Parts: sequence; structure tokens; C-alpha cells
Amino acid sequence: MPLLNCCARIFSSLTFCTFFITSSLSPLPLLGDESHRSFHPDQSQIPATPPANAIVLWDGKGLDHWTAMDGGPVNWNVENGELVSTRNGNRVNHIVSKLHFRDADIHVEFNTVKQAQGNSGIYIHGNYELQILDSAGKEKPDQNDTGSIYGFHAPLVNAAKPAGEWQVYDIRYTAPRRDATGKITEPGMITAWLNGQLVQKESTFTDPRSVYHPFRYGTTDYLKAINVEMQKNSVGPFFLQDHDSPVRFRNVWVIPRDDKSFVYQPK
Repeated sequence: MPLLNCCARIFSSLTFCTFFITSSLSPLPLLGDESHRSFHPDQSQIPATPPANAIVLWDGKGLDHWTAMDGGPVNWNVENGELVSTRNGNRVNHIVSKLHFRDADIHVEFNTVKQAQGNSGIYIHGNYELQILDSAGKEKPDQNDTGSIYGFHAPLVNAAKPAGEWQVYDIRYTAPRRDATGKITEPGMITAWLNGQLVQKESTFTDPRSVYHPFRYGTTDYLKAINVEMQKNSVGPFFLQDHDSPVRFRNVWVIPRDDKSFVYQPK
């Protein structure tokens, strides 16, 4: 065999082996990476108008899209078309969306107060909380501040406005994937914008960490039944949190990003 052809064949084989080994060792891309990079909502004007494909859960006109923690009627106050987080003394008076979804974009406008540090939150699937707190002006926000994924990731910047000013979250949520036993096989991902600034960029998470999330603290038979199904299919509701502070909400909507969403009816 001519020397040139021999060298060419050896080089070709080495190139193939290098490609194969490199490809085998390279991690698979995280679920939803590309869609998260392109997520850049316009937050220049609030109150915002929901897009045509949004499922509006609160527009000031009724609480038909929500239940209490036990599946009964919501007892939060409504004032001037605004939904007010209403305490019951145990910090478990959260409200639960009847809409269940897997992957979705979530829009929430809120207004904090000084009372009880303006503490509330958006519990996605009851497990992962986008924090709401009176965090304006804090130099180094942490995992407890507005813009954080509570217990997982501090915000990239402090984008919180002072108490009494309306603020806006837009969240792109990709649920973790689970196998038949409920074990997470692919981490979930959140990209979040707050008041025009990126506060979470492709942030990943696995099993919930907080001992106070609604499926662990103050839970009910209604929620236990939901959680059984959610462990199988990663489809569930989101909650607006009661944490002793009368935080106000308006313009709450969800845009499902797959065909898994439905309105839950207890069996």
C-alpha cells in the first residue's frame, strides 16, 4: 500500500475515533436550553395585556380559576380588582391554580408592602418558589430575596422595586422529567425576568429543598392526590403564597408550551 494512502487511512480512523469518544463523553444538552436563551419578554409597560394564547387566571373579575389548599373556595380579599394575599395565622393559606401544566411561561404582576417584609411567592408546581420580598436596595441579594429561586439560586441582579410599586415577573419554566418511579432523570430549568432585568438564566434544579413548600407543610388530601400524579408526569399547578403579608396581585396568566395542560377536577 502506498505510504500516502496508508497515512490517510490511519488519520481517517483516528479522526473517527476521536469524534466518537468526544461525542460519547460530551453531556447531552439540558432540556429546553435553546428555548430559554430566546426568552426575552417585553416588560416595558405594565399593566400588560395578555397575548391571545394566554390562559388568564386573574384579571380582577373572579376567582373561578383558583382553589384553597383543601380544594375549597378561596378566601383571599379582592380590592379594586387586585387579589390580596390573606393570612390565616399558619402561613398555609396559599391559593392553587386549577390549571395544571408541565412546561409554561408564567406572567405575574405584584405589589409588595412593608408589613411582614412583603413576603410572598410564586410556587411553581408547589415545589419551586420564585421569591417575592421587599428586597429593594439590598446590595447582595441571596436565595431569600426577590428574583431568587428560593433555596436554589440567588438572583443575578437586584431588580426589585420599593414596596408600593407594581412589579412584574415573566418566567419560562421547564419541568424536571421523571421516570416511572418518580425519580428525576433530567433537571428542570427556569429563566426569569423581573422588571426588565434578567434575574435567572437557564437555572437548573432537581428535587425540592424547602421543608415549607405546600406538599410538605400544611398539606391537604386535595394536594396529596395532585402530588401523586405530578410525581408521574411532571404536570401540576402553581400557587400564590400566603406568608403573613398582604402582597397584591394583578394580571396573572400562563402560556402552556406543550399539550400537557388541563383543568384539574378532583376524583
